[in-house]
Amino acid sequence: MTDVAVVGFAHAPHVRRTEGTTNGVEMLMPCFHQLYEELGIQQTDIGFWCSGSSDYLAGRAFSFISAIDSIGAVPPINESHVEMDAAWALYEAYIKILTGQVETALVYGFGKSSAGVLRRILALQTDPYTVAPLWPDAVSMAGLQARLGLDSGKWTAEQMAQVALDSFAAAQRTDREPPAKSIDELLARPYFADPLRRHDIAPITDGAAAIVLAADGRARELRENPAWITGIEHRIETPVLGARDLTVSTSTATSAAIATGGDASSIEVAELHAPFSHQQLILTEAIGLGADTKINPSGGALAANPMFVAGLERIGFAAQHIFNGTATRTLAHATSGAGLQQNLVAVLEGKN
Repeated sequence: MTDVAVVGFAHAPHVRRTEGTTNGVEMLMPCFHQLYEELGIQQTDIGFWCSGSSDYLAGRAFSFISAIDSIGAVPPINESHVEMDAAWALYEAYIKILTGQVETALVYGFGKSSAGVLRRILALQTDPYTVAPLWPDAVSMAGLQARLGLDSGKWTAEQMAQVALDSFAAAQRTDREPPAKSIDELLARPYFADPLRRHDIAPITDGAAAIVLAADGRARELRENPAWITGIEHRIETPVLGARDLTVSTSTATSAAIATGGDASSIEVAELHAPFSHQQLILTEAIGLGADTKINPSGGALAANPMFVAGLERIGFAAQHIFNGTATRTLAHATSGAGLQQNLVAVLEGKN
C-alpha cells in the first residue's frame, strides 16, 4: 500500500471581505506560489489537482473552471472538483495517489462568503423538498441544535462560552468584537439568535487554502518531516433534521473510530471544524478526545471560517505540528451540511 503524506500547506489571510472576484483567483495564486517556493517545485511537478468550492456561493455556474486561471491550463493538467469543503477534495486526491496514477497532488479550496447572504445560501444545503422551501438559515438551525443540548443537560452555556474564549485567545483574533476576559463577560452579551450569542457563531470569512500531497519517497524529498496520513474516513447522515439526534454526531464517531484505529487517547493536537461553539463539544465527545489533547490551537472555525476552505485548513494546521516537530500524532476534522450532517476525520503522524 502506498503511503501518502501532507508535505505543504498555505492559506490566504482570514479577512471579513476581500475585493477579489468570487472565483478565488486572487486569493489562490499567492498560496500556490508560496508552496512552489517552499517545496522547490513548479506547476508541472503536480500530477493531479483537485478543488473544493460552491457555485451557489460564487453565484455562477462552473465557478471552479474560472479558478483554474490561478493554475494555468497550459501545459494541460489533470484536474477534478468537489462541490463542498476542500477536505473532501483532499480525500479524492488521496485516493488518486493510492491508485498509483500520480505521485503528487495539489488540493485547494476557496470561498468568498461576503459576496452574498451566507445564512440564506446555506439553506440550499438542506433537503430540497421538505426543508429548503422554508429557508431555515444556518444560524437558526444551529440554534435549534444548541437549545436541544442545553435543555437536555448535554452541555451548558458556560461550556459554550469557554470554547469561544479559548478560540479567541488561541487565534488572538479581536477584530470581530472587543475581546472578553471572562466567561461571565461573554454571557452578559446579548443573544444573536437565542441561545447563540455572536461569539458562539463563526464569522463571515473570505479565504482560500492549498495543500500538497505526495507519495512515499517523493514526500521525503519535498519535506524533512512529512505528515503521513495514517487514517482517513468520512460518513454522512440523513439531511432530515428531525430524524437524528442533533446533540450527538454518530458520523463523526464512526469516522474517528476507523481513522484512529480506536486509539484517540494518543492524539496530541486536534483541529476540529466547529462553526458553532456547542459543536466543538459534540465533536470532542464523538471522537473521544481526552483532556491531554490540545484542541484548536489555531483558533478553529470560531476565529475564521472561510466557507469550503475551513475543513481543508484543519488538515493543514494539524499537519504543521508534524512539520515543526511540536506533535507526532494529530487529528483533523471537517464538516459539511446542517447540524454536522457529514463529517470527515483524518489522522496525521510523523515517522522517523
